[in-house]
Amino acid sequence: MTGPEQDPHTTRDPAEAPAGEPGAGPARRSGLRNPERAVRGLGAGTLSLEALVLLLAIQPIRVVGGDLGGAAIAAVVALAVAAVVLAGMMRRPWAWHAGTVLQGLLILAGLLHWSLFALGIIFALVWAYALHVRRVILG
Repeated sequence: MTGPEQDPHTTRDPAEAPAGEPGAGPARRSGLRNPERAVRGLGAGTLSLEALVLLLAIQPIRVVGGDLGGAAIAAVVALAVAAVVLAGMMRRPWAWHAGTVLQGLLILAGLLHWSLFALGIIFALVWAYALHVRRVILG
């Protein structure tokens, strides 16, 4: 034994006190200095990566995947531009909802080519994880 035993029910650090009890400090949901900024960065990074992947996927899809028509290429470019614009607007609360709509539009672009559907599913899962992390960090 290195020191006197303490009853864990009577001695408590004030920062550990539940909200509403005396001695309760400010409730921090994470160890981040600025959780809102970190979450915005996660959303912006996810959308930026999506835009990059979409633009880089055009040529391999055309070569390997077969017939990728002009409408499909225009849809991919439009979705990539929308993702970049939304990445820059992540300070707005509606941008998270618009990002979710963007994932749905990418899945719908799968009607133009099956590989766009696959990319839509992959990025919808990544976006769902980003929304989960946002909910956990911000509460």
